Amino acid sequence: MSVNRLRLPHPLILLFLGVAAAAALTWILPPGAFDRRDDAATGRRVVVSGTYHAVVRARVGPFAAAIAIPRGFIAGADVIAVVLFVGGAWVVVDRLGSLPALVAMLVGRFRRRGLWAIPVISLVFATMGALENMQEEIIPLVPVLLVLGLGLGVDAVVVVAMSSGAAMIGSAFGPTNPFQAGIAMKLAQLPPLAGGGLRLAMFVVGLTLWIAWTIHYARKNRVTAPVDNVSGAGDGALPSKHALILALAIAPMAAYVYGAVRLDWGLNELSGAFLVGGLAAGLVGGLGAAGTLTAYLEGAQSLLPAALMIGVARSISLVLEDGHVVDTILNGLVSPLSHMPPVIGALLQIPVQALVHVAVPSVSGQAVLTMPLVVPLADLLGVSRQVPVLAYQTGAGLAELVTPTNGALMAVLLAAGVPFQKWIRFITGGVLLATLLGIASIAVAMWLGV
Repeated sequence: MSVNRLRLPHPLILLFLGVAAAAALTWILPPGAFDRRDDAATGRRVVVSGTYHAVVRARVGPFAAAIAIPRGFIAGADVIAVVLFVGGAWVVVDRLGSLPALVAMLVGRFRRRGLWAIPVISLVFATMGALENMQEEIIPLVPVLLVLGLGLGVDAVVVVAMSSGAAMIGSAFGPTNPFQAGIAMKLAQLPPLAGGGLRLAMFVVGLTLWIAWTIHYARKNRVTAPVDNVSGAGDGALPSKHALILALAIAPMAAYVYGAVRLDWGLNELSGAFLVGGLAAGLVGGLGAAGTLTAYLEGAQSLLPAALMIGVARSISLVLEDGHVVDTILNGLVSPLSHMPPVIGALLQIPVQALVHVAVPSVSGQAVLTMPLVVPLADLLGVSRQVPVLAYQTGAGLAELVTPTNGALMAVLLAAGVPFQKWIRFITGGVLLATLLGIASIAVAMWLGV
């Protein structure tokens, strides 16, 4: 069967199959575990290299796998809350007409030059990805982004690419991401700004390649005659009332970026900030208390399918942890690298990190799990400790764009109406280009010894 004829099932079915596959692995793979210790630099428990040992088998049966699904909702409660609370706030803003006004302004600004909006929007989301690993926060924005895409003459694939795709590229290559590069560099005992020039270059080149790939696709898949059909598309001006309402809605995100970098804020703070911002926008806009709450609840309800995706995706890693096979998978992938030539051992860390990310879809969790093992490996191979960090960023970061265990990605695709197989066809070339950039960066790091 050709790739174009391949029909993958509904994303939720894919995730349920992932839960079943994870349960099956607990019956096939030998159980094992690394010892762990508290790490003062990151405030997390990390694995101890060289301590892998067999443990008692803990097979996960069908009912235990089913129980893991509601447990996944509990484990991912903060992420699910973000989707619902942020989504509710944006629906309030939409009911006030502010989102249509914003779309009309952007369409007016980019009238007849719709593709020029792609670099601008991609840069915004990539910057957010680099600053705070933005993913789940995009899910509630999908409806308005789709309307914007229609006005600009691009399809839903481009909408996902210039929002979620750009954010993931920013997260992967951004030098400032505290949840990815920041944790990995702490565990590698590297200064926060080590290799800053190289990392900044990776971000700029990676984003440029992604934008070019997105525009290339958009040119070949234009949506016909959309601009004149967008209500209010005129001179690109935004009425002051809508500007105030949008400011109230956007302020929580600005506060969260600062809080995540400076005040150790998490997703609960983001949810609370958007709850306040959404309610304030509704009251200022004249919906009244009852109307604001009604719109807010309807917005949250519209995002329940996306929340369901996140909970089921989280349950996959829970099943693997219950069966004591996550460390077995990691040990089996990392151990052979110590017997390879330095260059090959360094570059093969990219696919190893990508494979690990399928089982561990949290980039921060993966850093805690893998970096204590690959940093001593770098010392053994005689390469810079930047090498395993760059390999982790490239492998895990780009796997975010591909793996169906990334609940945020699957939720965005579901909300945008983009079939998973169509997304895979689109990103193949872009991910390949980004991977080549990661390989080149590792080669530069090894050459310069940074």
